[in-house]
Amino acid sequence: RYSCGKQDDLLMEMEESPLESVLPLMNEYPEIETCVECSARRLKNISELFYYAQKAVLHPTAPLYSPDLGKLKPACAEGLRRVFRICDMDNDGMLSDHELNEFQKRCFNAPLQQSNLMEVKNLIKKYCDNGIVDNKMSEMGFLFLHTIFIQKGRHETTWTVLRKFGYTDQLEMSDDYLRPYLHTEPGASVELTEEGSDYLMSLFTKCDQDKDGLLSPNELANLFSVCPNIPWGDFSSSVMTSEMGWLTEEGYEALWTLNAHLYPDCTLEYLAYLGYNSDARGNQLSAVQVTPTRQDEYKKQLSSRNVLLCNVFGPEGCGKSCFINRLIKKGEIEISPETERHICINKIKHQVQEEKFLILQEVRCDEDRRDDKEYSLYWDLLEKGGDCDLAIILYDTTRPDSFQKAVDIQARMFVPSVFIGTKCDRSAVKQELVSNCTPEQYAQMAGLPPPLHFSAMPDREAAQAKVFQTCVFFASHPFLQQSQSFNLPLILKASALVAVSGIAALFAFRYFKGR
Repeated sequence: RYSCGKQDDLLMEMEESPLESVLPLMNEYPEIETCVECSARRLKNISELFYYAQKAVLHPTAPLYSPDLGKLKPACAEGLRRVFRICDMDNDGMLSDHELNEFQKRCFNAPLQQSNLMEVKNLIKKYCDNGIVDNKMSEMGFLFLHTIFIQKGRHETTWTVLRKFGYTDQLEMSDDYLRPYLHTEPGASVELTEEGSDYLMSLFTKCDQDKDGLLSPNELANLFSVCPNIPWGDFSSSVMTSEMGWLTEEGYEALWTLNAHLYPDCTLEYLAYLGYNSDARGNQLSAVQVTPTRQDEYKKQLSSRNVLLCNVFGPEGCGKSCFINRLIKKGEIEISPETERHICINKIKHQVQEEKFLILQEVRCDEDRRDDKEYSLYWDLLEKGGDCDLAIILYDTTRPDSFQKAVDIQARMFVPSVFIGTKCDRSAVKQELVSNCTPEQYAQMAGLPPPLHFSAMPDREAAQAKVFQTCVFFASHPFLQQSQSFNLPLILKASALVAVSGIAALFAFRYFKGR
């Protein structure tokens, strides 16, 4: 609040200044910050009047500071703590001179002069114990500095910092800051860009304090200390973890990739909490990209996706869970009843110098329970044709009726599909088909690749990797299934031949152009 004494020109002959009578009032009500005498007739302090009035509106003190208690209000202190932790780039709990300079440039677009820095440090040393430790500014010193700014009437400095990091006048983060509009179309998907992935991986490096390539529960909590909570529940059934269940670097990257694919709005929100858009990047939309729709990719016969979703179907008991778990090199995993779906993700080598993320999502089914709400996801996915890049349909090679059930599932599909026979480490039995043909013959007639074979035994890891690589290949080349005949080795050889021919043509063009 500000107090204004008007018509000062009528009081020129008074010996006592009216301000003296106002001082007791200001002492009684600490929220009155400034008192100004003005006169419209003599144009006295008119500009000052409007300056302080504007300042009261644009940079109010009330949300930041409690005059009665003489300290920052809880919401302001919490916001400044988040700013401190984001700017603490080496995660040592202190702001070095370099980090303070980066903070200054980030908030005020200008470097911090060394003389000013020393002046600030000396002030903190004088009045705040442990505010400066080993010539670095502690969190306590950072909060004390902003308290001094506010007490000296420079609260616009604190507001500039808070607004740079997304806070509104109510010291809350606005929806526009947390969730900028991201347009996606049906059939398109959301992926992290290289810039977004690099930023998130830098946070892993920052919070991996013992440099063991893992995030312990404490380190993970420290990473998300600037957020309302940790966005993931039990992730051990979805990504690579250590034997203790700690998050590996590969699992961390995969988890963010999965989050962006399934919950893009949540990913944008947490990127904002983590400080992505407080730098010169603008907003967090530069951290994600939207792929073309699958329909457009089919038309162009070209897939540019780096994240491929495969729904895993199959009759009950065929080994869907074991198949999915082997993607993250795990055996049987106890899935929580609250888990909406069993889903795993890992990075798979696609070509010599290219890797793609493969997502496997189990779709559980039971013909006798079709009307149960628990199985509504399964039937919904079937009616939509799978809504994925590849439908993987498993069948049990040890049960004679299993492939026929797999065929019944595949008949409803309108997306690229592949059959995979499971439990191939056991003795296979002849599959009983209505059409009296073998699984290989049926796949050829349906224009599908020959069935693959899979064993979930831990000692078959190399063979499992080849199956997953093949799934990535088919998901990346959905247009190949338009053909009525399939020869996978021939397709791979043809792809290599096309690449070599292109390189040879380029060299020939340059040679003749030079002549």
